[in-house]
Amino acid sequence: MGDWIVGLSPVMQAFIFTLFTWGATALGASFVFFTRTVNQKVFDGMLAFAGGVMIAASFWSLLSPGIEMAEQQGVPGYIPAVVGFLLGGFFLLLVDRILPHLNEDLYFKDIKDKKAKHRTAMLVFSITMHNIPEGLAIGVAFGAVAADFSTSTLAGAIALAIGIGIQNIPEGTAVSVPLRGDGMSKGKSFFYGQLSGVVEPISAVVGALAVIYIQPLLPYALSFAAGAMIFVVAKEIIPGSQEKGNVQIASISLMIGFSVMMVLDVALG
Repeated sequence: MGDWIVGLSPVMQAFIFTLFTWGATALGASFVFFTRTVNQKVFDGMLAFAGGVMIAASFWSLLSPGIEMAEQQGVPGYIPAVVGFLLGGFFLLLVDRILPHLNEDLYFKDIKDKKAKHRTAMLVFSITMHNIPEGLAIGVAFGAVAADFSTSTLAGAIALAIGIGIQNIPEGTAVSVPLRGDGMSKGKSFFYGQLSGVVEPISAVVGALAVIYIQPLLPYALSFAAGAMIFVVAKEIIPGSQEKGNVQIASISLMIGFSVMMVLDVALG
């Protein structure tokens, strides 16, 4: 691991590695320059793989360290784990209910079909919103290293960023290719696809700063990020990967994604 990485502040580390995850989103969005459609089986497999990565990251990179940190602070580990986990899910539930929809006529004026506009707007909105807890999770993980808990390592935080970056690739594709299919230009389809990842560096910086200055909340913050990620997997990713009938492919891909992230986290962490 480069000394230059070790020498950076946790906030800057989180920012740099979420630039990587943003770049992975842009990579996925760039597929729009080569194809107007993606094979449904391949796409569902990629989406489910991303879900498996998120599930594994939620436990090994977030919940498990959070439980051990709470115990080091003299608090029963299950308390912040349960409270933070449920709050993370409820937070995204509230986000789904109270935030206004995107202005479809403003942002997607290149698409004439009203139904296509609504479907595309909701897709962009959904993926952008669930990138927020991913960014927070990375920020919290790097902030935990600065808090000097024995359960947190820089390698583990980097493993989380790599895992989230891997699962961001199909997310970028999930935005840009449907936009292109609905008639938007390649350039604009790519722009909106990569734009969904912009929130990750911003939320990562917020997460890192929060846990550095409010260390007693760190176990809750880790669990909160885990709960938000699991909510996204349960609500968006698993149903979305199986709605076209590719249940077996999606199920196996999810298990492979889980295994890849588990290896990354255990080997590096």
